[in-house]
Amino acid sequence: MRYSKPTIVLLATLGLAACAGPAGPPGPQGNTGNTGYTGAQGATGNQGNTGDVGNTGATGNTGATGGAGAMGAQGATGDTGATGVQGATGDTGAKGAKGSKGTKGTAGTGNGTTVVVVPPTK
Repeated sequence: MRYSKPTIVLLATLGLAACAGPAGPPGPQGNTGNTGYTGAQGATGNQGNTGDVGNTGATGNTGATGGAGAMGAQGATGDTGATGVQGATGDTGAKGAKGSKGTKGTAGTGNGTTVVVVPPTK
């Protein structure tokens, strides 16, 4: 019984839809009204204010100076120079002439005194 009324309404709607004939030609369309005039353009709005610009920040401090670099290594010792050529030996001097034979002296009659001759000083 709960579904009897909705079922009857559904069947009646289907029955009437099946009995309807073809639709007739459309009727004449009525006049459309004239379009009204376009209104005047409104005034342009005012430009907004520019915001404040922030202050420039302070300049930073200068960095510390770097330390001194390390000392360089000692350079290599140079090569020893070549030994010079030995000079030629000089010629041997000529042999001196043989001295002459002296004469024998005569025996003197001295008193036994010896005389020493001292060469002069330069």
